[in-house]
Amino acid sequence: MADPIVTVIAFDGISPFHLSVPCLVFGTDRTRLGLPRFDFRVCAMEEGPIHTDAGLTIAVPHGLAALDDADIVIIPSWKDLEDPLPAVLAEALGRAHRRGALIVGLCLGTFAIAAAGLLGGRKAATPAEVTMSPSST
Repeated sequence: MADPIVTVIAFDGISPFHLSVPCLVFGTDRTRLGLPRFDFRVCAMEEGPIHTDAGLTIAVPHGLAALDDADIVIIPSWKDLEDPLPAVLAEALGRAHRRGALIVGLCLGTFAIAAAGLLGGRKAATPAEVTMSPSST
């Protein structure tokens, strides 16, 4: 059986902390502890390096095509709740969802999933202090 493919979406302006959480959970080999191995892939909409909000530059090895094979897609955060979700990301998330991939939003990443239209009729939880204006849905 092949290792489950887990992708995490990075973007220009991402918080290194938010990106590090899925990297630590799925990107570290813990098979010696009896835990499963994952085929972990960091991907981005943009080609080339991305810049974090802390001034770090990260080389991201995969584009959104990595979502086409993923079993789990993680959006660890989102950059601006007022801006519309880029169509290319919404389409990639939609394809992964229709194929049966588990789509996971951490913290503000939930808003990206909602903006992609994947929460219709479903409940989701996110930080209480964050509100979404009607124009953002």
